[in-house]
Amino acid sequence: MTDEPLELVHGSGNVYRDMGDGEADVRQAKALLAAEIIKVLDKEDLSTRQAQDRTGVDHSEFVRIRGANLKRFTIDRLILILGRLNHNVEITVTTHPKQRDFSSTS
Repeated sequence: MTDEPLELVHGSGNVYRDMGDGEADVRQAKALLAAEIIKVLDKEDLSTRQAQDRTGVDHSEFVRIRGANLKRFTIDRLILILGRLNHNVEITVTTHPKQRDFSSTS
């Protein structure tokens, strides 16, 4: 172990942005929606098969959501699934200009 002091870095609130992901905002939105779906399944003690019976959404999709495998989902699809689980979704959007990266000047 070193005696060097640790540097505390505050994140942006979006881990994907902090890691430099080009689709950070979309990935964050999907992750938040998936977390809400998982909360509903857990709160109502629904298996993926029970969720399928209730929503008409294939159980394999709930397996993917539980496993955070969200590449095949769109934001609207995740909202639709929440709606079929009898939950309304309210989205608030805040925009601001991206900060330019001047580290690689030509």
